[in-house]
Amino acid sequence: MSKGTPASPALMAAKSSGHGAQGGTKSGVASTTNPASDVVGPNNVVAPVQMTGSEALVRSLEELGVKDIFGLPGGAILPTYDPLMASSLNHILVRHEQGAGHAAQGYAMVTGNVGVCIATSGPGATNLVTAIMDAHMDSVPLVAITGQVASSVIGTDAFQEADIVGITMPITKHSYLVTDPNDIPRVLAEAFHLASTGRPGPVLVDFAKDAQQAQMTFSWPPVIDLPGYRPVFRGHSKQLREAARLIAEAKKPVLYVGGGVIKANAAEELMVLAELTGAPVVTTLMARGAFPDSHTLHVGMPGMHGSVSAVTALQQSDLLITLGARFDDRVTGVLSSFAPHAKVIHADIDPAEISKNRTADVPIVGSLKEIIPDLTAAVKTEFDASGTPDLGDWWAFLGNLRDTYPLGWTEPEDGLMSPQRVISRIGALTGPEGVFVAGVGQHQMWASQFIKYERPRSWLNSGGAGTMGYSVPAAMGAKVGNPDRVVWAIDGDGCFQMTNQELATCRINNIPIKVAIINNSSLGMVRQWQTLFYNSRYSNTDLNTGHDTIRVPDFVKLADAYGCVGLRCERVEDIDATIEKALAINDRPVIIDFVVSPDSMVWPMVPAGVSNDQIQVARNMTPVWDEED
Repeated sequence: MSKGTPASPALMAAKSSGHGAQGGTKSGVASTTNPASDVVGPNNVVAPVQMTGSEALVRSLEELGVKDIFGLPGGAILPTYDPLMASSLNHILVRHEQGAGHAAQGYAMVTGNVGVCIATSGPGATNLVTAIMDAHMDSVPLVAITGQVASSVIGTDAFQEADIVGITMPITKHSYLVTDPNDIPRVLAEAFHLASTGRPGPVLVDFAKDAQQAQMTFSWPPVIDLPGYRPVFRGHSKQLREAARLIAEAKKPVLYVGGGVIKANAAEELMVLAELTGAPVVTTLMARGAFPDSHTLHVGMPGMHGSVSAVTALQQSDLLITLGARFDDRVTGVLSSFAPHAKVIHADIDPAEISKNRTADVPIVGSLKEIIPDLTAAVKTEFDASGTPDLGDWWAFLGNLRDTYPLGWTEPEDGLMSPQRVISRIGALTGPEGVFVAGVGQHQMWASQFIKYERPRSWLNSGGAGTMGYSVPAAMGAKVGNPDRVVWAIDGDGCFQMTNQELATCRINNIPIKVAIINNSSLGMVRQWQTLFYNSRYSNTDLNTGHDTIRVPDFVKLADAYGCVGLRCERVEDIDATIEKALAINDRPVIIDFVVSPDSMVWPMVPAGVSNDQIQVARNMTPVWDEED
C-alpha cells in the first residue's frame, strides 16, 4: 500500500475541524508533521480514498507507525489478512493466540512502543484473554485486534461468536466493537492513544466481518474524540513543595521505586533525584533495572522474596518516596503492619492507585517524567535553604544489614546443580546489555535476585498476573523488538510446556532466542509451599522431566524436533561452557535443559499472611537486628 508523506502545518491548519484532511495531492502527498496531534505515528496526511474496511484497518496500522504484529488468522478476521500481504507490516504467524499476546507484550516492554496482536473471533479471541489480563496488570501498552461475526448475526450464538468486548471490559483500558467501516481509522487511532498515554495498558478492538468487507472512505489523520480522558502530566506545585519539605525533614527516607518509572522512561531523572537526596533505593520486581544494581544507593528488591536490606528499609523508614509503585500485597505483606512509622509521598500517573491501599500524606498525580525533575528542583531548593539531611545513622543501619544478610544460596545436598548458580552465570556471561525474560515461579525470583540489572527494559516478567507460559513468547517478541540484543527466556520446566510451540514460530521466522529451562522436574514454587506449609505432601507437583525420571518430554529431543539446538547440562563444571556455547549460536533458537535440584528454595521469604518484620533468610531463620523505632 502506498503511504502518504508527513503533513505541513499549513495543510493541517486547512483541515476541516470535524473530519480528515481536505487537501494534498491525489496520492495523499504532503510534508512535515503535526506535533500537536494525539494520533501516534508520523501524522502523514492522506486525502480521501475509497477502500474496504480491511484495507483501512491495515492502512491505519501503517499510518500509526506499526512495524511488527503477531497473529493467527481465522474466518472472522480473514478479510483483513488478504490486504496484509501487500502491506509494509511484518506479520509473525504464531502457533497459539496466547503466544501472540505475550509476544506483543514482550515487544512493547523492550521498545516502549505499543505491541499489536491479532486473532479471529470466538476461541481465537478468548485465547488472547490471558495476555490481555497480563498486560492490564503490568501496565503494558497493547492493542489487541480481533475479528467478529457479521453484525447481522451478533447475539445469535453464531458459529465462533463470543462477546469479546464484554469479556475483556474489566481487563482493558477500553474495548471497541466496530460495525461501521467508516469508524475504523478513528477507532484505531483512539486505541493507540489510549494504550500508550496516561497509565499504559491494553485496548481491544473487535471488527465485525461485514465492516471489514464493506467499502468506506479512508483519510488520515482522523480526529480523536475521547471526552473525559485527560491524563494529568505535571504534578501540582504545592504538593511538590510539600513533598520536598518532608524529604528535607526525614531521617530514614526510602525511594520506593515501581515499574511506573520504567514505563515513564524516567530512569535518568530518578538517578538525579536519588543522588541528590542520598536516600536508599529499592526497586520492585517490575522496576528491576530502573536503578542500577551496582549503585551504592541501591539496597535491593523488596517484597515476599526481597532482600533483607530492602524489606527492612521499608519497614523501618520514616518516609516512603513512592514513585510509580502500587503498594501491592507481595511488597507490603500484611498491609496494616507495613512501614508503620512512615509518612508517604505517592506519585503516580494513575490517580486511582494513590491511597488505594495505603493512604498518601502527599499525593502527586502526573507523569514521573515530569514529576521527578520538578521534585528534584523543589528538594534542591529545600536543601539550599535548610541544609542537606544527615543520613549517616540510617545508612550505618542499612549497610550493616546489607553486609550481614547478602543474597546467596547453599549448595543442594542431593548433589545436583543449584538453580541460583546457573542463573547467576547466565547473567554474568551475557552481561547487562542482554534481555532476560522470566516465566513464573522459583526461577522468576532467582532471575530477579541473581542477575544484575543495570538498565531499564532489560528485565521482563509477568508480575501482577503471574502467568505461566509467559516467557518463551514474550522473549520472542522482545527479540523482534531488540534484534541486536541477546534475549534469554529463563523458564521453568512447567512454564515451558505451556507455550513451547512458539519455538516453531522462532525457528521459521529467524528469531534466535535462547531458552534456559531450569528443570527441577516439578512445579517448583508450589512444591516449595508444600514443603513449608503442607508437611512435604507433594500433591500433583512432580512433572517427571528431570534427574532420575522418565523425562517426558525430553527437552533436547523436543528442541531438535523444532529445528532448534538442544543442549543439556547436569554438572556444575559444565555450566559456563554450556552457556558460552549457547551464546555463540545465533542462527537459530537454543534450548538448554539445566537439570537442577528440586530441593532448592527461594530465600529470603516473607510467608503469606504475616508482617514483613518476620522475613526469613532460611527455613525458620529470621534476621536479628536492633529495632529502629
